[in-house]
Amino acid sequence: MHWSHKLERLLLIIGLLMLGIYVGARIDGIVLSRAELQRFEGQRSAVREEASGGLVVKAPDFSLWSEKRVKDYQESLAAHFSPAVAVLRIPKIHLEVPVLEGTDDLSLNRGVGLIAGTTRPGGEGNIGIAGHRDGFFRGLKNIAMGDTVEIETMEGTSTYMIDRIVIVPPSDVSVLAPRSRASVTLVTCYPFYFVGSAPQRYIVQASAAGAKLKDSSANKNGDSESGRIQQPKSTQ
Repeated sequence: MHWSHKLERLLLIIGLLMLGIYVGARIDGIVLSRAELQRFEGQRSAVREEASGGLVVKAPDFSLWSEKRVKDYQESLAAHFSPAVAVLRIPKIHLEVPVLEGTDDLSLNRGVGLIAGTTRPGGEGNIGIAGHRDGFFRGLKNIAMGDTVEIETMEGTSTYMIDRIVIVPPSDVSVLAPRSRASVTLVTCYPFYFVGSAPQRYIVQASAAGAKLKDSSANKNGDSESGRIQQPKSTQ
């Protein structure tokens, strides 16, 4: 009986030690896993910060995005980009996205693109910005007249009020011509849910907050003050 008790105590101690080792390993694994996730998120944040030119941009909300567009965005994180020229924000739809130079496929997978030939952010003309209808710009379907649009640069933030929403054919670049007030024009494909290349363009125009806008009939051929406007590539 004496040896039986000793054996039971020994087995109990061994069992407690093994349980302690198991619990310790689990805790260590969880800590290491969290550390790795934090490291990964830190890398992603650094990539986003690099792409936004030092301006603070939160991670995108993928809830309205297509699976393909989410995949394209994630793959774009491995690419190097020149710093963003601005950050576009639309509070109504919780949109916050870097504005990159140009409208090539890679730029539009990472953010939205400044259309060549239009005014640069912070300027007094018409800032043309293109984005994918199944990505960053899908939320445009939920905006309305009077909603605000913000453009942030390193020099400050400009606020615009939406005063025109129109659907046009892809060939119509007159919407990118200068208006009578400082403006921003957002361009995406339409319909928002369409299989293949969408046949039309959804245009959202906003003028400087507080400005009384009178549409100008000038520059019907799409010539801007900063050069010939280039029709953006399909935003799919």
